[in-house]
Amino acid sequence: MKKLFLIILTIIMTAGLWAQDGAEIVHRAYLKMEGRSQYAQMTMIVKRPKWSRSVSMKFASQGTDYALVLITAPAKEQGQTFLMLKNQMWMYNPRVNSLIKLGPSMMSQGWMGSDYSNDELLNEGSITKDYNYKIIGNDVIDNRQCWKIELTPKPGKNIVWGKQILWIDKKDYLILRTELYDEDNYLVKTQQATDIKNMHGRIIPTKFIITPEDEPENKTILTIEDIKFDVNIPRSFFTIQNMRRGLDINFNF
Repeated sequence: MKKLFLIILTIIMTAGLWAQDGAEIVHRAYLKMEGRSQYAQMTMIVKRPKWSRSVSMKFASQGTDYALVLITAPAKEQGQTFLMLKNQMWMYNPRVNSLIKLGPSMMSQGWMGSDYSNDELLNEGSITKDYNYKIIGNDVIDNRQCWKIELTPKPGKNIVWGKQILWIDKKDYLILRTELYDEDNYLVKTQQATDIKNMHGRIIPTKFIITPEDEPENKTILTIEDIKFDVNIPRSFFTIQNMRRGLDINFNF
């Protein structure tokens, strides 16, 4: 009788583990990293065979529809801002008082000369609503058991990628690896997430390394220096009027 009870208990526990579908796992992983809102200070290093450059920034977001980035260094780009309002994005350059709305053709271009596209930096939230999700296997990354989940765009969605494959840690719901494929199913680039730390009570990766498949000597390294989740950010923060303030934008939430 005791043996039968243990067998039934094992089946129930196993069923509970796999009851989660791909969509639920991806959503939990996204919320773990993004929260309802966030404020972060980050540094991005763009490495090329003959040169490298560093860009420092402040970042604030609310849900999947609102985000604002302020460049704080280097001096040449200092004060530039980027704003996302739902499906619309703008860039402001205070040196020439230029406000540009980013059209669809610009979304796949490299952001600030990096291996991140404009869409990836400001519109990552689309992975929670614009894709179909399928668990395609299991794997181990850095001694962590992971789900391997394939994301394919829903019909009618204007998405740069033909598909994405995510490796999501089963314990802490961390996206540890992302592969991005074009419409012809060719691997374009890979992102690795490392340096897992406790940041204000939340366990997250703090370093992200993008490597293009056809130019593996090129890399973009994004490091989170500080991040706070579920901060109280007024909706009025995410406006064109505010982004025009440049270095005078108040990030004291």
